[in-house]
Amino acid sequence: MSKLFEEFTIKDVTFKNRIVMAPMCMYSSHNQDGQVEDWHRVHYQTRAVGQVGLIILEASAVQPEGRISQDDLGIWSDEQTNGLSELVDLIKAHGAKTGIQLAHAGRKATVKGDIFAPSPLAFNYHYKTPIEMTKADIAKTIEAFKEAAIRSKKAGFDVIELHGAHGYLINEFLSPLTNKRTDEYGGSEENRYRMLRETIDAVRSVWEGPLFVRISAHDYKEGGMTPEAYLVMTKWMKEQDVDLIDVSSGANVPATIDSYPGYQVKFSETIKHETPIATGAVGMITSPLQAEEILKNDRADLIFLARELLRDPYWAYRAAKELHTEIKSPVQYERGWI
Repeated sequence: MSKLFEEFTIKDVTFKNRIVMAPMCMYSSHNQDGQVEDWHRVHYQTRAVGQVGLIILEASAVQPEGRISQDDLGIWSDEQTNGLSELVDLIKAHGAKTGIQLAHAGRKATVKGDIFAPSPLAFNYHYKTPIEMTKADIAKTIEAFKEAAIRSKKAGFDVIELHGAHGYLINEFLSPLTNKRTDEYGGSEENRYRMLRETIDAVRSVWEGPLFVRISAHDYKEGGMTPEAYLVMTKWMKEQDVDLIDVSSGANVPATIDSYPGYQVKFSETIKHETPIATGAVGMITSPLQAEEILKNDRADLIFLARELLRDPYWAYRAAKELHTEIKSPVQYERGWI
């Protein structure tokens, strides 16, 4: 048995393998109401048939003004829960566990009307300048994350991931490049972490299951965050009962990134061993042997695949064949492996 196909348990949830579908926006809620549509039903269920162990839905906005685009999925209303519950049932029918990424786009929101961020700094000239959040705005947003966690539980998800990466709201608070506040939510590491701390506490007050946080471990800009700078924060996350750090990087500020196969894995490795805490590795991981190496060398606990699962929804079958491992497939597909 390869390590990629070993079970992995967090709290009372056991994943049948260590393959995770990373959240990827589909921009397919075409009525712009945040509701699940047929595309989502086909897209996610296909990867479950493909034997992915954990499927995390795309960034789902906790407030309508926090959408990356007008066509994002939402979880800001009870009316959206039924569609999400339907997705959960479709995915679980094929043995996969389900996750949802709770998100707020902050200054990178492209919706109509005002957008909000820690500081009134536009990402670049293509984006609107956000309104600096008041303490009341922050409290309202944290409550929105809590309410979204309640809806996630009602919908039947196994995992919640908080989106603290890629230049969206939580990431903006964490980085000194995007957080220029002079109150208790800005300045020191502890202050910049405060919004996430309060969000984790709020979510944990209503959610007992596995909790992940996705971070951008490197800003790739002088004066920005690095994996080493994040260690104090990931230690705080562990103390708050966060179970796993999903280690991505970049996109908080415009920057040139030297990307290559596995370029973010070293960040996962640093956080995993120096915190220590379970991590997920992501970023240009495409081959089964590459994934197996990461796990066997203890550089991460889970492998998060993104674009590769867009190219090949049945990547897990190919991986099993290359790693000489037998896996269970739906009865309807068994003849394909004879």
